[in-house]
Amino acid sequence: VQLQASGGGTVQAGGSLRLSCVMSGGTFSNFHMGWFRQAPGKGREFVAMITRAGASTRYQDSIKGRFTISKDNGKNTSYLQMNNVEPADTAVYYCAADGDSVGNILRTVPAYWGQGTQVTVSS
Repeated sequence: VQLQASGGGTVQAGGSLRLSCVMSGGTFSNFHMGWFRQAPGKGREFVAMITRAGASTRYQDSIKGRFTISKDNGKNTSYLQMNNVEPADTAVYYCAADGDSVGNILRTVPAYWGQGTQVTVSS
């Protein structure tokens, strides 16, 4: 399984950005998907997750109401829509997948990681 994240860039505070994560080498509909981020000098933290069929989502408290995770099983792609971004959202964002357990994503130990995509929010 390989995950390819894209969509990062520089955006002004209050703006929007959409990250994408495409899976290859696996049956996408069998995987729970997650997004994580790592700011300079900090550890990797959970941002959002979505279950296999997209029926359930969970978010980190600091981004609730601003970010939305989704997945399109027909396109093998997960998305993170980021609205009303803040300078504190500046980080490298990673997508991840796990076919066994939602808990693995929530504990930041998913089976597969994508490469990161840089998001920079200017004030």
